[in-house]
Amino acid sequence: MDIARIPFQIHGDSRGMLVALEGMRDVPFDIRRVYYIFATRDEVRRGQHAHRTLTQLAIAVRGSVTFLLDDGTGPAEVTLDDPASGVLIGPMVWRELHHFSEDCVVMVLADQLYDPTDYIADYEQFLSEAHATAFPGVAAAWPGR
Repeated sequence: MDIARIPFQIHGDSRGMLVALEGMRDVPFDIRRVYYIFATRDEVRRGQHAHRTLTQLAIAVRGSVTFLLDDGTGPAEVTLDDPASGVLIGPMVWRELHHFSEDCVVMVLADQLYDPTDYIADYEQFLSEAHATAFPGVAAAWPGR
């Protein structure tokens, strides 16, 4: 699965801590878009989509959240609860966010501008495209797969 936990360098002293993120240094891509999610109730599920080409780095800058991630071969769960690390999510990975703490703020850095055509919001469609990407010869021979 195209995901990785990324630790950040912390700078600080008795006055407090600071994490600086620079594209192509601390983040393995040029940052084209930043957004954040907050004030989400615990029982809510967010995300529930994949991206065909987008790469993102998600960071729980406050509180905690659990990501369910799936590349079509089966799910994995990652809990973010440390502002000094994030999870890098590559293209063609289904993501669902759940179990938000009351104080949760999730910041996401993206390598592309918003493009609604890059989203796959139907899980069955995602599985179909993920399997076609993983097995391009099979997909060409059997388009229905």
